[in-house]
Amino acid sequence: MKDLVVFGGLSHPELLTAVCNRLGIPEGKTKLCKFSNNETSVEIQESVREQDVYIIQSGCGTVNDNLFQLLIMINACKVASAKRITAVLPHFPYSRQPDIPYQPSSGAPLPKLPPATPRGGLASGQVTPNTSSTEDVSKQLMKQLTKVSLQEKQVDQDGKPAYRQWLARSGTLVADLLTCAGVDHIITMEMHDPQFQGYFDCPVDNLVSLPLMIKYIRHEIPNYQDYVIVSPDAGGAKRATSIAEKLRMDFALVHKERRRSSSSSSKKRDLMLVGDVRGRDICIVDDIVDTSYTITRAARILRENGARKIYVLVCHAILSGDAVRNIEDSCIDQLIVSNTIPQNDHLQNSTKIKVYDVAPIFSEAIRRTHFGESVSMLFDPQFEII
Repeated sequence: MKDLVVFGGLSHPELLTAVCNRLGIPEGKTKLCKFSNNETSVEIQESVREQDVYIIQSGCGTVNDNLFQLLIMINACKVASAKRITAVLPHFPYSRQPDIPYQPSSGAPLPKLPPATPRGGLASGQVTPNTSSTEDVSKQLMKQLTKVSLQEKQVDQDGKPAYRQWLARSGTLVADLLTCAGVDHIITMEMHDPQFQGYFDCPVDNLVSLPLMIKYIRHEIPNYQDYVIVSPDAGGAKRATSIAEKLRMDFALVHKERRRSSSSSSKKRDLMLVGDVRGRDICIVDDIVDTSYTITRAARILRENGARKIYVLVCHAILSGDAVRNIEDSCIDQLIVSNTIPQNDHLQNSTKIKVYDVAPIFSEAIRRTHFGESVSMLFDPQFEII
């Protein structure tokens, strides 16, 4: 392809090789290393003047080093007069730390109570009934809100309100760093928080793993129609129901129910299964697995409710800490993950992990972006890349 250069950082060289092989172009020549004081050194060893440059770097491993290496590579290409610079981040770093926590089940508080609908409705010419009952409900609601707000105001030993710790969230900062470095376009996959792409001043293509998951289920799981698609939490219900509808499979949900303990005022989370899985094979679908705590607990609940074989299908597999050991000791029969993050070490330490390839969808996204074609069909579950 003319005027196309694809570079890669040190985070995922295998994915860089796979993407370049599918595109039929050589890998961009760079020299990436560190000085003796651990400062990052980047050297672009070929001309990128008036070239369409793509830099592949995944947010994994030593995340901060890889992120800063990407920033330096972007700036180096910008200074070298590249025509356009696109950062390809299969797993976006800091995507779980937006500035505003995403809670799909919650809404903004109302500034005032909406008008209440009288019981039984009003007929034409009928006099408006007494609204004393409505006012009583409003007063009770305001009392409850006041009571909750007073409970949230903790007081320390000196009688002063306790300091509410402020949690720094780096979503906007990472977006600004990439933009200031000189990036013109970003291609990523399955951001954990969907509002994250709104922090950028440049176009962001947030690819979905749904077509790849559907393709894997169709071709790799025998008799998949008899399986039940399960979401391990309420946040992934939309993704799981979408797959279940496309493949005409049954759906179930593992819900975290917050119950107030009788011995104390604290709330504890209990898992509750919504759906029937007794005597059925299961396919749990999620976007990311880190400590494996969520999926292992969900698998245990499913097994306790009579589930047989349990598969887990995930896009990003970070598997930090003792996650691999926890999966080996859990009720999970097989964990299928993508290679947005290198999985070589995990494959050596576990017999339950299998990998599906995301290089086809990223290489197709690069090709379409380079030629100015639409990438909307990459979001279509009916579209399969060979």
